[in-house]
Amino acid sequence: DSRSTAFGQIRYAGNQIFDSSPEIENQQFRALALNLSRRYRVASDPVEHLVGATFEASRQVGIDPLLVLAVMAVESRFNPIAESEFGAKGLMQVIPEQHQEKFAPHGGDDAVLDPATNILVGAKILKDCIRRAGNLESGLQLYAGAYGDSSNQYAQKVLAEKERISQVLRRSDHLLPRQGGASSATNRTT
Repeated sequence: DSRSTAFGQIRYAGNQIFDSSPEIENQQFRALALNLSRRYRVASDPVEHLVGATFEASRQVGIDPLLVLAVMAVESRFNPIAESEFGAKGLMQVIPEQHQEKFAPHGGDDAVLDPATNILVGAKILKDCIRRAGNLESGLQLYAGAYGDSSNQYAQKVLAEKERISQVLRRSDHLLPRQGGASSATNRTT
């Protein structure tokens, strides 16, 4: 199963995001994917793969996977072949010409529409934007090319979506059977 690489103990900033039981993780991934597929009107099976790829890429990059999912929701509505009038492509709406060095290890610019590669490269760019800007909101604005927008509309939209996704996980966590010693998924970081 191609999703199995995304499972295991998923952590962000030292806090466990998903319980370590593969069965519970599968249920949480499915609940999240089902919610996202309904909200964005896309098939749930591919979204489940995208959720797994997002958690794996986020683990590799060291960024909050819920933030990456929220950016993906705002940027492309989970359409892996989305393209903007400015040349941004894929789930994370990355402009390949501006990030050739990040795509080179994955096959070059042609990899921009590969969902897993687009998520990984987008997560790296997002983390770099947050680092360069000095805080999350400014980093989100920088990612969107809206750094000069003092209203921070893009950042607010992404953060609202991230909170909605967090609520979905909290609700799904309450429906899952508790296992002895497993951390609650409500102990996530923001």
